[in-house]
Amino acid sequence: MRPVQKSKNRRNFLKSTSILGAGILLPTIGLAAAKPSIKDGNIHQFGKRKGYTAEVSILVSMMDWMRGTVINGVKDISQKEIDFLLDEDANTIGAMLMHLAATERYYQMNTFSGIAKKAFDFGVSDDMWDAATSLGDKGRRVFKGKSPSFYLDKLSEVRAFSLNELKNRDDKWLYQTSRFFANQPTNNYCKWFHVIEHESNHNGQIRIIKKRVV
Repeated sequence: MRPVQKSKNRRNFLKSTSILGAGILLPTIGLAAAKPSIKDGNIHQFGKRKGYTAEVSILVSMMDWMRGTVINGVKDISQKEIDFLLDEDANTIGAMLMHLAATERYYQMNTFSGIAKKAFDFGVSDDMWDAATSLGDKGRRVFKGKSPSFYLDKLSEVRAFSLNELKNRDDKWLYQTSRFFANQPTNNYCKWFHVIEHESNHNGQIRIIKKRVV
């Protein structure tokens, strides 16, 4: 959506909320209208997705929406932009994209039990996955000179594996719990939501760096 349209939508929203605040009653929306049908392919409507159980569908909806936001921000990125270092302690956009793939790979390994470790390699060495996880000096050494397609392909491969495996999981699996964050009981739902909010965090960093490329 173009910025001008976004601004217009926000103004319209503020106008409508100010009317409500003034005490003017609007017509009541029927229950059917409050629950529109969900169509596969529209990432802006969270709900049932073909091949997934009800609550796994919600998780997949959120994953699709956040990943679409990340990809939209880097789909036409140049080599200069993907290798740009803001300062000597910064991470490149390429390294952060690989970090997103590595984080998702980690949660695959943590939550998808009974799968051989080799399934999580995606043609990348353990050293490279380690660099993607830790970033810093190691990430700066490893992730430079690689094409934008290298990072986008790895993000796509890792995500395709997640989506396929989630088809084999049900809502009960989402609530399976182990001690994890702060050694507290943590369910798979929380772990996979972290994958989503982690992408949101780095998406902001990526956009700031892209604007600072000189």
